Amino acid sequence: MVRTLHFQLNGRSTVVTTEPDRALLWILRTNLGLTGTKYGCGESHCGACTVLVNDKPVRSCQTPFRAVDGKQIVTIEGLARDGKLNPLQQAFVDHDALQCGYCTAGMILGAYGLLLKNPSPTYDEIVEHMDSHLCRCAGYKRILTAIESAARVMGASGS
Repeated sequence: MVRTLHFQLNGRSTVVTTEPDRALLWILRTNLGLTGTKYGCGESHCGACTVLVNDKPVRSCQTPFRAVDGKQIVTIEGLARDGKLNPLQQAFVDHDALQCGYCTAGMILGAYGLLLKNPSPTYDEIVEHMDSHLCRCAGYKRILTAIESAARVMGASGS
């Protein structure tokens, strides 16, 4: 049975009619053409599919579409504003915190969720929060450095 659901996607009102039990990941990628969110393990373990729902990181591969009705969703495509990268995205570039790039969108959104909740995390808090995100290229040190750097920039600018 199909349902029509209404939500905010990257700041825009969005309506999709589909099966409510489909994974949010496939609605984003297939129905809406937002391919920045990646399919990784399909079991909520790797973090490649992470998006924000009401400012909290969630694994879209295991989030049923019905769970986002009336909520705000942010994907990697929604972080940049007016053609300018978000400070966290820029920090990933500046610190070479992306290698193959497959995990990058999920890493950035996971980290962004942390920085929304805690704008000045310690290194250990960053490590703990990002522990459930997997990078097959093992760029963890650069990823953690990028997040620390972005926290300083975002805290100073109030972003």
